[in-house]
Amino acid sequence: MRKIGVLVVLAALASAVFATSVLQGVQNSMSDLCTGLKTMLPVAAMLMIILAGVIYAAGQMMGAETRARANVWATACLTGALIAILIVVIAPAVLGSINGGATLTC
Repeated sequence: MRKIGVLVVLAALASAVFATSVLQGVQNSMSDLCTGLKTMLPVAAMLMIILAGVIYAAGQMMGAETRARANVWATACLTGALIAILIVVIAPAVLGSINGGATLTC
């Protein structure tokens, strides 16, 4: 009976150590994801805004059908940039709430 008790205690300690290391790995992964989002997405948003301006200006020199398509493409680029900026702003809070309410250092 004593051996079973020792085995249960050892199993409980091993699972606690394993859970702590897994949790730390998840927190590190979320922090890395947040850092990656905050470094990549603003650059992509700025490039999409510039691309929208170029597409719109080029479309104004074309015929009516191409001008209409260029307006749609430019609007799509601006929408994509807006979504990227929203992701950058909202991602730390969402990842923090997934992380158990802890604030992430991005």
